[in-house]
Amino acid sequence: MATSNARNNTVPAAGLCESLIETIRFVHQRGWAPGTGGNFSAVLSRAPLRLVITPSGSDKGRIGARDLIEIDGNGDVLRGTGAASAETLLHLAIVVHRGAEVVLHTHSVWNTLLSRQYAHDGELVIDGYEMLKGLQGVKTHEHREHLPILINGQDMPALSAQLTDALRRYPACHGVLVVGHGLYTWGEDMSEARRHVEIWEFLFEVVARERLRDARI
Repeated sequence: MATSNARNNTVPAAGLCESLIETIRFVHQRGWAPGTGGNFSAVLSRAPLRLVITPSGSDKGRIGARDLIEIDGNGDVLRGTGAASAETLLHLAIVVHRGAEVVLHTHSVWNTLLSRQYAHDGELVIDGYEMLKGLQGVKTHEHREHLPILINGQDMPALSAQLTDALRRYPACHGVLVVGHGLYTWGEDMSEARRHVEIWEFLFEVVARERLRDARI
């Protein structure tokens, strides 16, 4: 995925924060990040690496731009009053290894169910759906998307290493599931990342409903 360096110079931090908040509110209203679930970030600069991110324990239905915090490439808080989420290392891994400008993490019913159902397979494979064409670079419904599934844990350095390994083994993936925990997806900008969340959540619900139906037959 290409990285847009020009974006760092042309988008004011205030505008970026407001755009991120708008996306968070949209995701929350759709029920994909209820309560304090999920976390969201965007790149402020690459050199040095700086991210704006939701603080730990923030209610995604009430968060505002002033509640966001700024972190460095080590996950240390540079600005803001909140604490960095334990999952900050996962955002940094995606930003570094995928060149992502925006990282969105959701906790929907459907992505959580599928992450558990296919945990032993280590991946969720989706193909044949027209909506796959909403993922960056996908041109046909015949595309087969392999979505890696990580085993959840509270050791964030270990989980980050697991994520980094998955990103290397699945260089074409557009997201990652964590068992019982949800989806991480990303984009070259806010619009692409938000579109990926919408596409994924549509696909998760369709796939889950279809496979539940087939299980009853």
